[in-house]
Amino acid sequence: MIRPKLSLRRSAAILGAAFLGLGAAVAVAAPASAHHPEIFGTYCVVKGSNNYEFKWTVGNSENIKAEVTQVRPGPAGDIKVGAELNPKGGAPLRGTETRTAANHNQLDKTLTVEAKWRRPNQIVTEQRTVKAKDEGKCKTPPTTPPVTPPVTPPVTPPVTPPVTPPVTPPLTPPVTPTVTPPATPPVTQKPVEPVGTYESTCDELVITLENTTDAEISVVLTPNEGEAKTLTVAPGATGSVKFPAKAGLTVTPSGEGLEGEPIKYEQPEDCESGGGGGELPLTGAAAGGIAGGAVLLLGAGIVLYIVARRRRVTFTA
Repeated sequence: MIRPKLSLRRSAAILGAAFLGLGAAVAVAAPASAHHPEIFGTYCVVKGSNNYEFKWTVGNSENIKAEVTQVRPGPAGDIKVGAELNPKGGAPLRGTETRTAANHNQLDKTLTVEAKWRRPNQIVTEQRTVKAKDEGKCKTPPTTPPVTPPVTPPVTPPVTPPVTPPVTPPLTPPVTPTVTPPATPPVTQKPVEPVGTYESTCDELVITLENTTDAEISVVLTPNEGEAKTLTVAPGATGSVKFPAKAGLTVTPSGEGLEGEPIKYEQPEDCESGGGGGELPLTGAAAGGIAGGAVLLLGAGIVLYIVARRRRVTFTA
């Protein structure tokens, strides 16, 4: 009896496709880009007073709109809670304010802005604090403009102009108008305090801390259900922790000198269509685990098939 040869190329192709799918599932769970409000500020001292004039602009790092959710120490012009940040490249929010301090050292020169971005499969919130640039003394225009006395022109008798034949003007080629390039926006200033970001996806809540200080930071993150996690970040480094997504999940940060409110998980819109009965769809790590189990089962099936063919074993129902 002639036994047909088993093609291992087809088996390898099936395994390769399975691993490719597994890699795609893992790629979906990759961390998001750094969403942040782009803050720029300047200030000057009003001559002869303890008042300081601040000018702020707040832009957007992303190509979608964002909502301002916090402003500290307080609102300034258009920069306020509930304001909408235009997509990147659009007009920024602007605001001016006056702050009073006994001296320059006691002056609070910072502005903290928190914004929220909503995408179909994720919700990202980030808070950033920036220090305004010192421009010295304010340049104030004179309060009263100089007065110039009127001058009476001398009376001149009318003169009859001589009659001249009309002159045909020479043809002048059209002048191409000079295009002025748009002004370069100011460079976003670096944050002066640690930057906190939290991202809600369909299957997890990711809390990220960027340490912009010169000292190590340690934060304890306690969920309303489950065990607490400690996030320790070295100077200049960035660290993150993840919690499984669940309706009603809140995580409270605590640590030395830390100011923060409980972080609430928000389910993105697209998650509702991916699962039934109010449960979250299987994505990210869960989908990767299922894909891995499928690969193992597929491999076991191929091995049994090869052994059965070689030993002439017949499977019956």
